[in-house]
Amino acid sequence: MDADECRRRLAAAPHGYLATASREGVPHLVPVVFALADDVIATAVDHKPKRTTALRRLRNIRENPMVCLLADFYDEDWSRLWWVRADATAMVVEQGEAYVAAIGRLQQRHPQYRNQPPTGPVVLASVQRWSGWSAIG
Repeated sequence: MDADECRRRLAAAPHGYLATASREGVPHLVPVVFALADDVIATAVDHKPKRTTALRRLRNIRENPMVCLLADFYDEDWSRLWWVRADATAMVVEQGEAYVAAIGRLQQRHPQYRNQPPTGPVVLASVQRWSGWSAIG
């Protein structure tokens, strides 16, 4: 799958899985909603209940900015299967122009955020490499 097709499929995916790793390389994987613009993936800490606001994904990104976002489609008809992976360098943003723009993109993409936008930190991940696979060319 070429980079343009990877972008198209990722942009259309309703959610994905964000992989981070600690300074020591301990992996951490969480489901996220996101918005893609110009090879930058934005995801935010939102209002859904969490055990703590000191999230491991944020700590990991501050220690090790290399991340990966995976989106996929599964069906019992295996001829419809596909996955896309975006390898990226991420940063945590808590205010400023980039923060406001990312929240706006998330609100445009996810109706749940229109009335209750995220107020927590935003992760901005600049994609360095696209890869993907599809059962059908």
